[in-house]
Amino acid sequence: MAISSINRNPRLYRRDLWRSNGILWTTGYNSYGELGHKDQINCSSPVQVGAKYGWKSISSGLGSVIATRFDDTLWAWGRNNYGQLATGGLVNKSSPTKVGTNNNWNNVITGYESSHATTIDGTLWSWGKNNWGQLGIGVVNNRTFPVQVGTLTNWDKIGKGSLFTHAIKIDGTLWAWGLGWYGEIGNGLRNAYSSPVQVGSDSDWSNIGCGEEFVVAIIQDGSLFSWGHNNYGQLGLGDIVNYSSPVQVGSDIDWNKISCGNEHTLAIKTNGTLWTWGYNGLGNLGLGDVVSRSSPVQVGALTDWSNIDCGSYHSMAIKTDGTLWAWGYNGTGGLGLGNVITISSPVQVGALDDWTYICAGYESSFCIRK
Repeated sequence: MAISSINRNPRLYRRDLWRSNGILWTTGYNSYGELGHKDQINCSSPVQVGAKYGWKSISSGLGSVIATRFDDTLWAWGRNNYGQLATGGLVNKSSPTKVGTNNNWNNVITGYESSHATTIDGTLWSWGKNNWGQLGIGVVNNRTFPVQVGTLTNWDKIGKGSLFTHAIKIDGTLWAWGLGWYGEIGNGLRNAYSSPVQVGSDSDWSNIGCGEEFVVAIIQDGSLFSWGHNNYGQLGLGDIVNYSSPVQVGSDIDWNKISCGNEHTLAIKTNGTLWTWGYNGLGNLGLGDVVSRSSPVQVGALTDWSNIDCGSYHSMAIKTDGTLWAWGYNGTGGLGLGNVITISSPVQVGALDDWTYICAGYESSFCIRK
């Protein structure tokens, strides 16, 4: 049952949940300690991170990990060369480390070497590398602690690319900042911005996904739009032409969820079907081959896909029955299948059916169970 349908204090309800839910498991590449196991040893099967319950959400960048718990605290570990862990220094961490003392964190996301998070009261914060203004704080200096982006309290969803960031406000407007070399800012220009600029004037944006240098987004009526770098057809527009403003992908109005990898995209429609397009040289589209696609192609015929996440060159998904599935690059065991064999079609990870949350990172994966 959704928290919003419970007639009680949402924060108290989350704290009740963490006593029995939210077990974190990780697998794959671990050179920076990003698996959280207190070492730098790769794993090819999921291993539990400590003995704690209560993990709520997680985001992984280029070797760094940011996560929240049901008590709304913020945690970080892994690579920290630009302060992307928000610990005040540049030392890598091989196990979860609490960030500050606040307990009001909401959505979190980390990119290549910088991170963003919203709080429960709608403020937006950022930290890490900032050479192109990707932190959105009006300057280009790196930060090793969270810094507030402006003073507004109406930030909702965040999408993060390599050197740029997009965010949706609660009024449905879309904003972007950072480097827009391939048009990924979406305002028709190819500039860099160190503060948020609005993308168009529409106020019906509902979901956002950012790849390395491109963006895919859904509006409230279920239409799908994309823009930015398109060298492998990752925009889904049937070509390999870059676009600096949002362009509608086909005419369907039943798109529900999206996720972007370095150069590929996954999406779920409202009927539970799974679709994919873009780069496929490592089987990351899940179509049983290594041929890239420039338009959406359905993965199989099933209608029970529930959640998705793209890593750099691999993909993860959860079905409505709670089973976990993976495909794509697996050279360091990031698929969690107990081997390092790259595969081009979805394969179930283990036999458990209580997976609730997934995050596919750079050659590694992070999954939460009940």
